[in-house]
Amino acid sequence: MSLFTCLIVALGGALGTLARYLLSLAALPISHSWPWGTFLINVLGSFIIGFFGTLTLTHGRHPAPEDLRLFVMVGFCGGFTTFSTFSLQTLDLIRNGAIMRAGLNIAASVLVCIAAVAAGHLIAAQFNDHAREIAQIEIEEEA
Repeated sequence: MSLFTCLIVALGGALGTLARYLLSLAALPISHSWPWGTFLINVLGSFIIGFFGTLTLTHGRHPAPEDLRLFVMVGFCGGFTTFSTFSLQTLDLIRNGAIMRAGLNIAASVLVCIAAVAAGHLIAAQFNDHAREIAQIEIEEEA
């Protein structure tokens, strides 16, 4: 780990956070009874990590340097996705008596985000000699 790598991850996180904020603002008009902004952010972030992680494997057709993978997968996706916000909004739904919507939020978020990671992986695998991996080092799995 170098200072440069830490700065790369921090920059990715800052950009991911800004992107999350802007997308959340854009989704406000449609998010009155369902947290659409958080849901869309988590699905998009899941797709990005699945797609980019598979597309840029070192031994694949479109390799990327480790620092770029860390920038996107740990920094950007880590700052962009919003599990803590998802948890807070789900608790708020429960506290307001919207148990069914809370359950739907949990089920839909988990299932659709896993599907988004799989879709990103499958699409990128087509461009990368049918790669089976997404992460290649432990820290990428922690993203």
